Amino acid sequence: MLELKNITYTVENEQGRSLDILRDINLTVDERFVAITGPNGGGKSTLAKVIAGIITPTSGQILLDGEDITTCSITERAQKGISFAFQQPVRFKGLTVKDLITLAAGRDISISEACNFLSEVGLCAREYINREINASLSGGELKRIEIAMILARGTKLSIFDEPEAGIDLWSFNNLIRVFENMHEKLGGSILIISHQERILNIADRVIVVADGRIRTEGSREEILPDLLADGVSPCAVLTEKL
Repeated sequence: MLELKNITYTVENEQGRSLDILRDINLTVDERFVAITGPNGGGKSTLAKVIAGIITPTSGQILLDGEDITTCSITERAQKGISFAFQQPVRFKGLTVKDLITLAAGRDISISEACNFLSEVGLCAREYINREINASLSGGELKRIEIAMILARGTKLSIFDEPEAGIDLWSFNNLIRVFENMHEKLGGSILIISHQERILNIADRVIVVADGRIRTEGSREEILPDLLADGVSPCAVLTEKL
């Protein structure tokens, strides 16, 4: 279980004034699938990076299964069971898909095991297992390979920061199916930052973040009708960038 207690993150703007990006965030995540949404610039991605350890909060406390991890680095948090998937996956020249999945698993795995993870995210293992992580892979392919890595890790908490960013509609439809399968198979919690209604619709709980604060939270049945009515959720139209 993840607990955030009074998390605040403050930066200095160009005029030298303090600006609160996150303001006194209190949050508990113990459901299997939690989605965080809200307007652009509201603090969603910053919150994800604070949880992952990429950013250190100005004040507050972060607990993972009761252990204080507030000062832990991103590497230490990864070792304790937190995975983080970026909006734009990194391309590693010289490494193959098999290399990355093996690294993610943290142990030597067979080609058969690696192929199983690729199959779970809808990729033909024979075509991808020895592919290099370079510009020949599309955004949708990279997203699914990154999810295969997270499946291989099997962590307590898997965080995805706007997984729909930069991919076409076909790839997005495939990602939805992958997340639906993860929801059934993954033992830990999944936390997704997203604007997309279709992702929010498969979440157990939806949290709305705006102006650096938690505006509201609850089940999708409780939150989505009002969320869509007042226009907090942006239009769910993907821009093709491939």
